[in-house]
Amino acid sequence: MSLLDQIKMMSTVTDEVIVSFSMGKDSIVVLDLAMKYFKKVHAFYMYMVPDLEFQERALKKYEQIYNIKIERVPHFETSEFYRYGSFREADYFVPKVTINDVYEHVRDLFDCYWIAGGERKADSIFRNGMINKSTSLDVKRGRMYPLAYWKKADVLRYIKLNKCYMPRFYKELGFSLHSLAGKELYQLKQVYPDDYKRVLKFFPEAQAGVLQYEAYKKGSE
Repeated sequence: MSLLDQIKMMSTVTDEVIVSFSMGKDSIVVLDLAMKYFKKVHAFYMYMVPDLEFQERALKKYEQIYNIKIERVPHFETSEFYRYGSFREADYFVPKVTINDVYEHVRDLFDCYWIAGGERKADSIFRNGMINKSTSLDVKRGRMYPLAYWKKADVLRYIKLNKCYMPRFYKELGFSLHSLAGKELYQLKQVYPDDYKRVLKFFPEAQAGVLQYEAYKKGSE
C-alpha cells in the first residue's frame, strides 16, 4: 500500500478542501499534499496570541509559496483562558468555544465541507482509536486524515524529498507556541523577546510560570 493512497482516494470524493494548518510537521505535509491533489485549497491557522511576529513571518512565507490566503482564527482553548481567568483576569462574558465551533466557522467562511488535518494513528491511543472507528475519511464529521497511516519517519522523509519549507523557528524554538507553559515562554523570551512581551499583554500572569522556570534552571545549575 502506498502512503499516497489515502490522499488519492480523498481527491476522488471532492476537489475542494480546507487544511487545518498548525505549522507543525504533519500539517506542513498535509498542506503540500492538498495543493498537489485538490483543485481548490483553503487553510486556517489557530493562534494563541494574534500577530506574533515569528508566526506571521512563517505564515506569510507559506502564503507566498502556495499562493493561498491562510485565515487566522483564535485557538478555541483561549476562550476558556479568557472566561475563567487562566493567565489573566476572568471575564465570564466570553463564550466558551469548542473545536467544532471553529470548524463550523471556517466551513461557513470558505463554503466548503471537508477539513483535512495531520492526525495520525501513531500519535496517541486516542487518535488510533478515533481513526480505527472512522477510517481516514470521516464522512459524518467532514474530516480527512491523509496521514492516518503514516509514521513520523514517513513525514520527515516526505519533507526532505519534497523540500518542504520549514520555518526557522523550528531550529530556534522547536515549536510554534501552542501552550503558555513556563518552559515554552522562557524559550520565547530568549529568542523572540518582543513576541514574549506581546504574549504578556494578553496573558500577563503567564509571566509567573516563566519566573518559576527561571528559578528552577538557576537552582539546577
